[in-house]
Amino acid sequence: MAATDRIDGRTIGIGAALGAAAYVLGYLVTYLTQRRAVEEQLEGFNVVAELLGGDPIPAWKGVGWLFYNAHFVDTELPGFGGTQTRNFVANADGGSLSLLFLVPPLLLLGAGVVAATLSRAATAADGATVGALAVVGYLPLAIVGVFACGYAVGDGTIAPDAITAVLLAGAVYPSVLGGLGGAIGAAVGRSS
Repeated sequence: MAATDRIDGRTIGIGAALGAAAYVLGYLVTYLTQRRAVEEQLEGFNVVAELLGGDPIPAWKGVGWLFYNAHFVDTELPGFGGTQTRNFVANADGGSLSLLFLVPPLLLLGAGVVAATLSRAATAADGATVGALAVVGYLPLAIVGVFACGYAVGDGTIAPDAITAVLLAGAVYPSVLGGLGGAIGAAVGRSS
């Protein structure tokens, strides 16, 4: 196949598959590293919820909040006097939790590099275009994740902020970081 200088079904498919893989891997890394800590943090709330006849918050939803927080997407919490927002990763006292900020960028950069390599991008611009197509797979999962991670509390819901999740986590992160990775992948591929 000739060098990529256009968008076609194959390049869109590559970008979509790698974007979806980056999202799923990012959540899995977050889950595997944070599940126990999330379960411990939710323990007290879940005991009270069960006593009052409510459903406990599953750890996988709490992990989802951290995954979105790692994209700088706040979690909305209903409370007295209105909704509050919180980023549990940003508010952590350092440690391994703050390393979660590296997970989405590294995976999306990698997705861009692989996309440029698989599509045989001839120039950095071609690589950036192909790498940015990670948004095709990442964005739908980011939208679904907002609703999947929601937990109803009274009249409100604990969930990632939907607007920021869609715009920042779903669109900006994969298109910018995937594009940057694609440009790097094309430049490295040309030099080797």
